[in-house]
Amino acid sequence: MQYQDLIEACQQEWQAYTEHDFVQQLAKGTLAKPSFLHYLKQDFLFLKHYVRAYALAIYKANSLEDMRQALPTVHALLDSEIAHHVAWCEQWGISEQDMEQEPEDFGTVAYTRFVLDAGMSGDLVSLYAALAPCSIGYAAIGRQLAQQSDTVWDGNPFQTWLKLYSGDDFQSHVAQGATHFNKLLADIELTSQKGQQLIETFRTATRMEIAFWQQGLNQSGANL
Repeated sequence: MQYQDLIEACQQEWQAYTEHDFVQQLAKGTLAKPSFLHYLKQDFLFLKHYVRAYALAIYKANSLEDMRQALPTVHALLDSEIAHHVAWCEQWGISEQDMEQEPEDFGTVAYTRFVLDAGMSGDLVSLYAALAPCSIGYAAIGRQLAQQSDTVWDGNPFQTWLKLYSGDDFQSHVAQGATHFNKLLADIELTSQKGQQLIETFRTATRMEIAFWQQGLNQSGANL
């Protein structure tokens, strides 16, 4: 099997995630400021756990090749993506210390602990099945929004976000990770017990992504 088989098996959830109203409003520049700020702060907390999960992938790996595959993502998250979040929040008047002290929303807790538990209780491929909807999904969203005719670039307050996730660096890094994930999946039959378990792990993580968008969108009228 390949990761695309996981997407096809969860097509309804995948579409709801990658075409969520949160990202559509973001692309048009109409997303409410409280929604985006809540998302940024929660995503900062999420990414800290995401780094831990990729560090766990190094621990779970049985070969040096698998260990080496995870390390660049750890560096990219710490040195690039989280740094972008810190810079964005500073532009909105929120410091890194503010984000460190931000309480985790229920959706953030549920999602991050699910991913970590998938890694702790399962093997390496189970961990990657829980991680994949985030990385592969953001790359898919970045491409889709870049290609949409109604995406607003000039004057869009969220232009930096759009450029990051549609950009060549992010797209290339995710493509490399997806290729490695496919190698881990190659000997697993889709209809096998393991294949079905991976589908459910991928489906649950995708549902968590939907909830993560929604918890941001629910803040549209909040005073942040």
